Amino acid sequence: MTANSPAMWVGIDLAYFIGTVLLVIGLRRMSSPSRARSGIWYAGVGMAIAIIATLTIAGDPGRRVLIPIAMFIGAAFAFIQSRRVSMTDAPALIALYNGLGGGAAAGIAFVELLRAAEHTSSLRVFALVGALAGSIAFAGSFMAWQKLRTGMRRSIPFPNRQVVYLAIMVLMLLVGLVLASSNTSHPVLLFMFVVLALFFGISMTLPIAAADLPVLISLYNALTGLAVGVEGYVLGNPAMMVAGTLVFASGALLTRLMARAVNRRLSEIMYSGFGVNENERKDSRKEGFVNEIEAHDAAASMAFANRVIVVPGYGMAVAQAQHKLRELTQLLDERGVQTAFAIHPVAGRMPGHMNVLLADAGVPYEKIADLSAINEEFSQADVALVIGANDTVNPSAKTDESSPLYGMPVLNVDQAGSVIVLKRGDGRGYADVSNSLLESAGTRVLLGDAKDSLQELISCIKAMD
Repeated sequence: MTANSPAMWVGIDLAYFIGTVLLVIGLRRMSSPSRARSGIWYAGVGMAIAIIATLTIAGDPGRRVLIPIAMFIGAAFAFIQSRRVSMTDAPALIALYNGLGGGAAAGIAFVELLRAAEHTSSLRVFALVGALAGSIAFAGSFMAWQKLRTGMRRSIPFPNRQVVYLAIMVLMLLVGLVLASSNTSHPVLLFMFVVLALFFGISMTLPIAAADLPVLISLYNALTGLAVGVEGYVLGNPAMMVAGTLVFASGALLTRLMARAVNRRLSEIMYSGFGVNENERKDSRKEGFVNEIEAHDAAASMAFANRVIVVPGYGMAVAQAQHKLRELTQLLDERGVQTAFAIHPVAGRMPGHMNVLLADAGVPYEKIADLSAINEEFSQADVALVIGANDTVNPSAKTDESSPLYGMPVLNVDQAGSVIVLKRGDGRGYADVSNSLLESAGTRVLLGDAKDSLQELISCIKAMD
């Protein structure tokens, strides 16, 4: 089979088709926790087939050597880093890798725009869209990674940022029009376009507080998919087009669902941030008295209950207490107590963060339910066990119109027969407002590190046997 024979191109198209089908199957399987692992393998094999097909048609023999070398170096680095990262730091790593995908797509766009004479004006427009989306996703995801890695809770606002956004967009539009309408490359203008897009991504992320980062990371994921998809169109690569389009569509839908989960428009999140400033915090009411509980009393309340609903939050992830929590619920199950896990859509630092942690601990998938599926069942529960969650269970979101959380759907833990909260902080979540749940008459607080507190509860329940 010669290098450019029709049979070879049929084989290449067939490889792209098989790779695309495997990718679609893989993404579909990832929608279920029980099938997610196999979905990753399907998608990985599909992408491997697409990469081999692309290498086959690489005209320059040097590319066939350099590309695998670069892939091996990147894969080795990612493998080592992912093996070392804790589950707590996984959101930051995901944000970083998502940004690298956007940066790679932007790099492809940059190269293609330097070869402007080889493309039609419509392809140059698509390349510019890819450069814009990829650069914003890269810079924004990098800043999100920094915020998550350093634990930066607060937003970093700057004055008149909406004017800055508008000015950058106008400049990018003007530069983009010049680049799209010219069939010659303009390296200086192209460099300016990319720098403006990078700065726009940074300026988008700085004012966003940690509570809204899951929504923003989801948006950047969609932008990365958009960049990959349009660059696949520019290159005539079906696998890139399908993969990018799927990621863009799913990321955009997830962003919408995440924003709805906190009852906020995306424009509102980007405009106003989330939470109060330091002056507002000084003026807010002080926390009232909380009813503390000893470990043996909390253990007895759950051991003799009919049903216990567990609400994990980011504090559980910080304490790395998911395995102890699984052990506790197993003991309760053995005693005939019905247990379930209630997950808020924005619990943790990324979409699905709590689900990943619980799956890592071996919690059965059928015991895990999201807010919409379980919220009406709290009134039937004897005990609601809250571990490291704060804003997502704050009743003020339903009653206090002055609260920055007002209107955000929260888990109805206050409707349970009793509430046991494991906490060690001051009762303020990422929105930086006090939690009225902690002052409720039906709430008991077990102070201390979540992992240590769970171990105490486990020991107390075992002592009852």
